[in-house]
Amino acid sequence: MDFLLSAYSFVVGTIVPFLFVLTVVVFFHELGHFAVARWCNVKVVAFSVGFGRELLGWTDRHGTRWKLCLIPLGGYVKFAGDENAASVPNRERIALMSEEERRTAFIAKPVWQRAAVVAAGPVANFLLAIAIFTSLFLFYGKQGWVPMASEIVEGGAAAEAGLEAGDIVRKIDGREILTYGELYQAVIMSPNVPLLFEVQRGDENLQFTVTPRAMMKTDPFGNPIEGGHIGFAPPPDREEYKVRKTYSALEAMQEGVQETGTIITTTAGYLWRVITLKQSADQLGGPIRVAEVSGQAASAGLGSLIWLSAVLSVSIGLINLAPVPILDGGHLLFYAAEAIRGKPLGEKVQDTGFRIGLALILMLMVFVNWIDISRLVSRFSENPSVTRDIDATSSD
Repeated sequence: MDFLLSAYSFVVGTIVPFLFVLTVVVFFHELGHFAVARWCNVKVVAFSVGFGRELLGWTDRHGTRWKLCLIPLGGYVKFAGDENAASVPNRERIALMSEEERRTAFIAKPVWQRAAVVAAGPVANFLLAIAIFTSLFLFYGKQGWVPMASEIVEGGAAAEAGLEAGDIVRKIDGREILTYGELYQAVIMSPNVPLLFEVQRGDENLQFTVTPRAMMKTDPFGNPIEGGHIGFAPPPDREEYKVRKTYSALEAMQEGVQETGTIITTTAGYLWRVITLKQSADQLGGPIRVAEVSGQAASAGLGSLIWLSAVLSVSIGLINLAPVPILDGGHLLFYAAEAIRGKPLGEKVQDTGFRIGLALILMLMVFVNWIDISRLVSRFSENPSVTRDIDATSSD
């Protein structure tokens, strides 16, 4: 009975939230491709959420097969003339097309239309994130604790920069900081990166350059993460230190755009630091990590799960823009070369690029899943008290 209860809890608490988040993000990504393809009069053969054997499906009046497939770890839109779900051209099939079929084939469209169709997926992810953030800011506003230091740890990065207890952080790198949570996120995402703090100290407005130090911390769910630390303790848990701000529709949209932009820059910055070996890659994650975080977000409430959907949507959009053949960014790279040369790259070059891209994606999947499994093994094998001792508070 205990096993059945544990299995039920795992399915409801982790698998269901994971599938909800992933399905929403994938659906809107593919919907972006689909909508612009239809606008460009490209025939869409299939719109699939998931891979593998079809579980449910129907064919619309335009001949598109809409389907839900067995393996819910992605999705694709397949156009007329595509060889597979990655939109690799099927040249043998294209050669046999009639003139009428060519008019609606993706490969036969002008390069700007093909680029627009491909770019529409990541753009749809960014627009989804903006819409989610805008809605959350509009209906819930922002609330939390004043971004004030109740204590500055001696010898920490904040103390060395000149900050003092009682200082209130108003901006970091020009971005307004309303709550302590925003300050915490800005710091933890920027290990070894100099940040310009604009601080209110009594009646004075001061500026300090603070460089967070990289160290292991724990997030609110107890997950160990490598992040920035400056030795800046939060204010006391008292009503007088609470802050809440509401937004008009326009203000909420502006905040939604800004939040999306912040996630893009912080994610891109982290990936660049990993590539240049300036930061560990252990914060990367694959499906296992996404499932785990989805369950944790769901346990914190529907709002947290929806927020995670927006964050993941931005991440998926950004990753898909990487200039790797097979991904959207790789296709855009080929189209850019075609636009400059006035003709497509040679078939051999494209085929080689697609093979290299597939190999890179497979290696990345193996790598992130290895990180996920190693993280889980480490968590189960270590003493729970050790995890708490790493950083049991939300101080920075």
